[in-house]
Amino acid sequence: MTYEIHHGNPNDSTRDAHECETYALLDSLGIEYDRVDHEAAFTIEACAAIDESFGTPMCKNLFLRNSNGSAFYLLLMPGEKPFKTKELSHQIGSTRLSFADEEHMQSLLGVTPGSVTVLGLAYDQEMNVQLLIDEDVIRDEYICCHPCKNTSSIKIRTADILEKFLPAVRHTPRTVKLKGFVE
Repeated sequence: MTYEIHHGNPNDSTRDAHECETYALLDSLGIEYDRVDHEAAFTIEACAAIDESFGTPMCKNLFLRNSNGSAFYLLLMPGEKPFKTKELSHQIGSTRLSFADEEHMQSLLGVTPGSVTVLGLAYDQEMNVQLLIDEDVIRDEYICCHPCKNTSSIKIRTADILEKFLPAVRHTPRTVKLKGFVE
């Protein structure tokens, strides 16, 4: 199955408010993007047809917390790479990491499960979430992610995320190198 690709903002007031706000922010920053609309996609596996339509794999976005819940992280990594908590915890000097709960996902990023995205950092006004990006994601020309709602996906130049979006939302990424296994 392939999806029809649309360029830019759908300008559809029936969409989720956070999704509309995301498009408006990207437009205000002069960031171009392509978009596909689809059934809700809750997993990276569900994004296979979206990947095929865009010709670029979807980025895995994981919302994590340390063991006592005092630190939150958003990890962007290639969808096909396995995630090993011990490997990442060691690299960033954190206690064991686990997935953050839905309440923090909503309050810090303005998203619900299945919709986690780097674009949710626009809602982290108090800078509570540290962005971690695997070096393989940075090397890719494009990042594909949800626009704060998992019924659409967008393809954006990685350079626009790093050079326009992140400075605008005052987040500085930390690069990590994930192998997908622990030695």
